[in-house]
Amino acid sequence: MKSNLFITFEGPEGAGKTTVLQNIVERLQTENVDFLSTREPGGIEIAEKIREVILNPAHTAMNERTEALLYAAARSQHFFEKVQPALEKGQLVLCDRFIDSSLAYQGHARGIGIDEVLAINEFAIGKRMPDLTIYFDLEPSIGLARIQAHSSREVNRLDIESLVFHEKVSEGYRLVMERYPNRIKMVNANQSIEKVTEDVWDILTKVLNEKK
Repeated sequence: MKSNLFITFEGPEGAGKTTVLQNIVERLQTENVDFLSTREPGGIEIAEKIREVILNPAHTAMNERTEALLYAAARSQHFFEKVQPALEKGQLVLCDRFIDSSLAYQGHARGIGIDEVLAINEFAIGKRMPDLTIYFDLEPSIGLARIQAHSSREVNRLDIESLVFHEKVSEGYRLVMERYPNRIKMVNANQSIEKVTEDVWDILTKVLNEKK
């Protein structure tokens, strides 16, 4: 398998992408692939501190533009401190969320505009887009029900938004997929974790082997 690729996992709240990513990590370890697994917002100390501010459920007064700028700031630091160096070393990088989250959540669902949020983030990361993005497709109502059923999961400020907001997020992701049809691959997240993991693994192995 070829490394040196930047692969991101995207999807609505409760889609199971974080759990599937952990399963994929375990498989990659058995394949002796040199990889890095990380997340957004966060992944490094500075970005994790910004994450605490963004996702704190008490911060309901946060303006949508402030939110978008904080995500971009966390992304910039995370990318240049952690992701880019790993890619330069030839590592495969797997990231739980990246720029597409901002386009869907802040760009569309918050009503700022996808083009406007894209411009902010292109400045933040030097226009470096993922090589592949796997989108976990799930009805928002199902994802929110999953969150409510798992009390051990971190509940953040976005989780407590209305169903209408999360439906707009899904609409946003659809618009993003229309923009980047060659980069974004969709999996049905309304399946067992085992089946979703297999679907994601099939996509990953195909792309990694094609890129040799």
